[in-house]
Amino acid sequence: MYPLLARRSHLAVYLLLWMLMGVLLAAALALQGGLPWTNALAAGVPMAVGYSFICLSAWYVARSMPLAGTGMIRVVATALAAATLSAAMWLVLGRGWMALLATRWPAHTTRTFAAIQTLVFGAGVLLYLLALSVSYILVVFEASQDAQRRGLQGQVLAREAELRSLRAQIDPHFLFNSLHSISALTTADPPSARRMCLLLGDFLRQTVALGGADRITLSRELALIENFLAIERVRFGERLSIALDAGNAGDCLVPPLLLQPLVENAVTHGIAHMLEGGTIRVAAVRDGAWLKIVVDNPCDPDRPRRGGTGVGLANVRARLRALHGADAALVAEERGDRWYVELTLPAAGEPA
Repeated sequence: MYPLLARRSHLAVYLLLWMLMGVLLAAALALQGGLPWTNALAAGVPMAVGYSFICLSAWYVARSMPLAGTGMIRVVATALAAATLSAAMWLVLGRGWMALLATRWPAHTTRTFAAIQTLVFGAGVLLYLLALSVSYILVVFEASQDAQRRGLQGQVLAREAELRSLRAQIDPHFLFNSLHSISALTTADPPSARRMCLLLGDFLRQTVALGGADRITLSRELALIENFLAIERVRFGERLSIALDAGNAGDCLVPPLLLQPLVENAVTHGIAHMLEGGTIRVAAVRDGAWLKIVVDNPCDPDRPRRGGTGVGLANVRARLRALHGADAALVAEERGDRWYVELTLPAAGEPA
């Protein structure tokens, strides 16, 4: 659709400009032809408005012959032919309109138009060429917007693919560790292994139920963490305790399973090395436009430093980067006998 017809406000401005052109045409009729201003306005303004709709065809000429794929000679020849044809049509319509007005003012209406018809024809050619130039500008602008929109869509699709890949990376990593633990318990404590299998099945069922959800509330994320830690407590018993606090940020939206790798690291690299165990704390607070989440766990300063794949932290960093770019941050550091991971990301609540 022609851009000017997409909104009534655009069409109103377009017609207003042409009415001003009609006033100029009326001035020519009054000054050169001797028509009274009332008669001149009655002739010139409707003629200009009528030609405004003829000039709308310039949009379709510009769309059918883009500058990038059409030779310049062909563009110029087509533009001149379309302008000449349109001006001739305007001339014929003008004569007809003036003949109609002559039935009311027979003295000098038709004679006046004959005196300025050369001026009308030349003005018609120039106005059509101007309309064609504006149409080419609109076509280029529309193509630029389409290219920008396609680029943004490509970025969104790439980001979604990256997020799906990162989220899929969590499952096998977590399953490997869980199945390894179940395997160790099957001989030493078969009832605990069976209970761990049931808890693992419930946890996986909940994660599958998330489906393709991009975000879930922090309260739901913490409920998943609680279920995950219930699986780990089968192994560690009373050595593992948890403290989860959503604070004033329970309705903030976060990516599903964003905290699970961090809590898993807290168990694997923290609690597992502590004979007396300890408490894994997850606390959140909404501070204006920002959501801050801290996961901390006890750690043994003298524990063996083993190199790992770093899947957990790297996964969370990559997901935050894909979702929020530089607006999100993850800081991990050891403070005394505890390990802290602090996440900062934009706070977004559920839509009403």
